[in-house]
Amino acid sequence: MRAVVQRVTSARVAVDSRVVAAIEHGLLVLVGIARDDDATDTAYLANKIVGLRVFEDADHRFNRSVRDVEGAVLLVSQFTLYGDCRRGRRPSFDQAAPPVEARAVYAALTDAVRAHGVSVQTGEFQAHMAVASVNDGPVTILLDSGKAF
Repeated sequence: MRAVVQRVTSARVAVDSRVVAAIEHGLLVLVGIARDDDATDTAYLANKIVGLRVFEDADHRFNRSVRDVEGAVLLVSQFTLYGDCRRGRRPSFDQAAPPVEARAVYAALTDAVRAHGVSVQTGEFQAHMAVASVNDGPVTILLDSGKAF
């Protein structure tokens, strides 16, 4: 499982010009799910998202998590995070989980983050979404449950 985590002052997702999710202060998390992702990957990523210390304390140091600052998380599924561009010009998505499997893992990740006591909003799975955000900092972190980076 891969994620692009952005600290935001606001973020929203629209489908067909209709806002389906929005948060203020918190994290926008774009999530890609691989074919072999399971409960271990889900738990790892949920713990990382909730515990990631990317918010500043009184000394302007990254010492606070989204839970510490009472922020929210906006999770958006994005299979293109598994786009392999090493050969040719068109990405291959062979490593991405098929939609039925990915939907279940995405739902489990959403539940796992919520179980940590963090407010979670989600995009609309398999929809063409317009994602808008105001990146705070900017702070952008890459996570991978396989620890590829």
